[in-house]
Amino acid sequence: MTQTPTAHTPAQGQARAEFTVPAQHAMVTLLGSGDALLRVIEKAFPAADIHVRGNEISAVGDAREVALIQRLFDEMMLVLRTGQPMTEDAVERSIAMLRASENGDGPEETPAEVLTQNILSSRGRTIRPKTLNQKRYVDAIDKNTIVFGIGPAGTGKTYLAMAKAVQALQAKQVDRIILTRPAVEAGERLGFLPGTLYEKIDPYLRPLYDALHDMLDPDSIPKLMAAGTIEVAPLAYMRGRTLNDAFIILDEAQNTSPEQMKMFLTRLGFESKIVITGDVTQVDLPSGTKSGLRQVQDILEGVDDVHFSRLSSADVVRHKLVGRIVDAYEKYDSENGTENGTHKGARDKRK
Repeated sequence: MTQTPTAHTPAQGQARAEFTVPAQHAMVTLLGSGDALLRVIEKAFPAADIHVRGNEISAVGDAREVALIQRLFDEMMLVLRTGQPMTEDAVERSIAMLRASENGDGPEETPAEVLTQNILSSRGRTIRPKTLNQKRYVDAIDKNTIVFGIGPAGTGKTYLAMAKAVQALQAKQVDRIILTRPAVEAGERLGFLPGTLYEKIDPYLRPLYDALHDMLDPDSIPKLMAAGTIEVAPLAYMRGRTLNDAFIILDEAQNTSPEQMKMFLTRLGFESKIVITGDVTQVDLPSGTKSGLRQVQDILEGVDDVHFSRLSSADVVRHKLVGRIVDAYEKYDSENGTENGTHKGARDKRK
């Protein structure tokens, strides 16, 4: 950020925009502690000159870039007015959305609409979508009976589904939540593990427990499970049931066989909702076994009241490096003719 007591005059062919920060909003809130948010903006618009004087911000440069900067500050102010702080990550995602919109392939939704959509508030924190695809995924869950969330690790597909399930339970839209995963490593048998059922399934269902603990009072979870309001069980325990008035989540669905996927989908009862999540690049099934998640896309794509939400490395909300790792693996697989770490030639030999 350049602090200057004089107005910066645009050169010929350049444009200038000015932005006044209302008195109720401190500049540090908009620009970040130590101007951290401003540095993100300056890095994203290196050809523009951004200046600050008091509560006035001006930008000079290419007309399109200056217009984007103006829109960015407008969006940031809309977010801040909701009481939600802006982060460096949120600024970067806002810039990406605005650039996509400018290029004609962007969303109808604005960055502020994406970043301020509250799903669930619990224990002093609010769960929200952080990317456009996450918002569309959450909206799809509201609008459809069956939703598939497909994407790499870290895109929030399971976490957001869990938040929507808890929201539905608290709003009395459903009577119970059912969480399930295929226990591939134990061949769906689990019998060799010691202890009770919940102790047996714990290694496979621990991520679902962890998400629940983020969203509910931990002391209430055992009571809800004992009452059957929340059920966490391996996929094998779903066979033969009809699940009414429930919000059902199938996690790690890439590790289902086609038969298991069909079995699960046909458990759907009245007034229920199903969300199925998985990463088709991380299949752990034995060699020669097809992934039910891969196959179901060809079978159900286009079926009314069934929606496929596809997330990508751009939607990874873990450490920034995770997104780059996902991209690097996809590039490697593409260049080396591999799939899930197995060379195609090796697969052909096994066949």
